[in-house]
Amino acid sequence: MEKITFAKYQQEAYDLISPEGRKDMVLNGVLGLSGESGECADLVKKHLFQGHPLDREKLVLELGDVLWYIAETASGLGVSLEEVASRNLEKLHRRYGGNRFSAERSKNRTDS
Repeated sequence: MEKITFAKYQQEAYDLISPEGRKDMVLNGVLGLSGESGECADLVKKHLFQGHPLDREKLVLELGDVLWYIAETASGLGVSLEEVASRNLEKLHRRYGGNRFSAERSKNRTDS
């Protein structure tokens, strides 16, 4: 499997956005995120509560669709996936006070 950078992924994902989707990439992106996240949740729900085997391959493919819509939303906002990832890690390190999860800090957090 070919390794890919966030920058290359974001550019290739951008090239695949429909002309209609490009009219409002933030709106199309967040609506797409909602739908694709729901598909991921449905696979896990069926596994846990309806006796279906967990289809890991399908879940990985659906996660790819989630990533695609994250890339579209980021492009619509004019930010890179690298910036999104970096800012998320910074927020999480501040929230948990370092490099490890803290249940206590999670329960008593003051940020979003």
